[in-house]
Amino acid sequence: MSDEHKNNPMHGVTLKIIMTELVEHYGWETLSEFVNIRCLTYDPSINSCLKFLRKTPWAREKIEKVYIAMKKNA
Repeated sequence: MSDEHKNNPMHGVTLKIIMTELVEHYGWETLSEFVNIRCLTYDPSINSCLKFLRKTPWAREKIEKVYIAMKKNA
């Protein structure tokens, strides 16, 4: 791993991996408490969340922050 990427916890991690790990770790209900967005609360699915998060930078940023916090606490 190059020096510029070794301190970046998001390097090489896709949004699908992030969502899958978050849902497995927290579940939909708890995750929706951390980030209050409709795709997590109303009929949630990985695909619907990916579609929304790819179009909505502010929501993606919140999800990424939850993921980083989860990884730090693991």
